[in-house]
Amino acid sequence: MDEKLKIKISIADRVYPLTVDMSQEEGLRSASKKIDLMIKQFEENYAVRDKQDVLAMCALQFASQLEQKQIDSSTDNVEANERLKKINDLLASYLDK
Repeated sequence: MDEKLKIKISIADRVYPLTVDMSQEEGLRSASKKIDLMIKQFEENYAVRDKQDVLAMCALQFASQLEQKQIDSSTDNVEANERLKKINDLLASYLDK
């Protein structure tokens, strides 16, 4: 059974207390750092007046990255299935001889 940890995660200069499984801690801390880095980049590169706007842009960026990875994975799966079907057809024709 995973032991629960009480941690504090800082995002956009706000602290969020969380109770998480030990296995989640590293991922959450890493995600928090990535979010803060992205916030900094958006603030440096764009005239942003409100933290909410920056957080919305971060959310869109992360969501679009996730969607693109799923699209790429789906494309890879289709290509792999097509190759497997060709191999299967070749083996079947060889075995039928």
